Amino acid sequence: MPKQRLSVVVTRRLPEAVETRLSELFDVELRPDNAPMPQEALHAALANADVLVTTLNDNIDSDVLQHAGPRLKLIANYGAGVDHIDVEAARAKGIAVTNTPGVMTEDTADMAMALILAVTRRIPEGLAQMEKGKWEGWSPNAMLGGRIGGRRLGILGMGRIGQAVARRAKAFGMQVHYHNRRRLHPEIEERYEATYWQSLDQMMARMDVLSINCPHTPSTFHLVNARRLALMKPSAVVINTSRGEVIDETALVQALQSGAINGAGLDVYEGGEEVGAALRTLGNVVLLPHMGSATIEGRIEMGEKVMLNIKTFEDGLSPPDLVLPDMI
Repeated sequence: MPKQRLSVVVTRRLPEAVETRLSELFDVELRPDNAPMPQEALHAALANADVLVTTLNDNIDSDVLQHAGPRLKLIANYGAGVDHIDVEAARAKGIAVTNTPGVMTEDTADMAMALILAVTRRIPEGLAQMEKGKWEGWSPNAMLGGRIGGRRLGILGMGRIGQAVARRAKAFGMQVHYHNRRRLHPEIEERYEATYWQSLDQMMARMDVLSINCPHTPSTFHLVNARRLALMKPSAVVINTSRGEVIDETALVQALQSGAINGAGLDVYEGGEEVGAALRTLGNVVLLPHMGSATIEGRIEMGEKVMLNIKTFEDGLSPPDLVLPDMI
């Protein structure tokens, strides 16, 4: 008798190639549209599925997990971040959690460099001028930005993505500095010609550009706050392609409005998809709709990791990307 296939529910539309392969491997319930799964449907999926494939739009907290049925044994997250999942509560109910680390490293680092260039060279302002037909020709003093070569880049979080940003920045002639929970091996520092700062305060006070590349955890919530922003140079720029909660967004707006810092490039926001009106009206900010990992190659690789985690779990083995509470 053929083995019964796992019941897998996907909470959000995924790339077509990923959905097709999932359907070939498992008994899959896919979303009919691109909207997030309604709460009632999410509760039903938790109650009846063997595996739930989630995205960062799904809040899987302890209250939601009360709806999990005895069949649910795996939450396979489509994405690296799992701060929207209560991993400890899931494990207490015998539910494993996996993610897709390492896939979006290069794509996110590309976006960080794009934002550095966009803010310092005033690219969106130039684009807007052209779109409105207001360009009056070249002028020695028009649209003056700043050269990034020679500038000090401070990387907050020197993990995979932080190191990928460092590699790009070094190629652009930037001086690489970093703050991390643990100092990197000397060979890695030598590779990027990177200077380690044990004190985040001291690093921020001396940087021209701050790139945030650390995860959101209780210890990093509002790590970049009003006090630390006040330490920065008036010419400094803040870039965030990590998690919006790392920055106190109210303090950032005030720093930008007052001229305490020169500009910011953001791909993530403290309120998720709710971007504050004050941010949207500032002329010295470049805002993107959380598209740091938005390449077709990256999204398909994320799907492949999801399927590998599910298949390994189905075979009775420990999934390669198992998330443990002490990893968060």
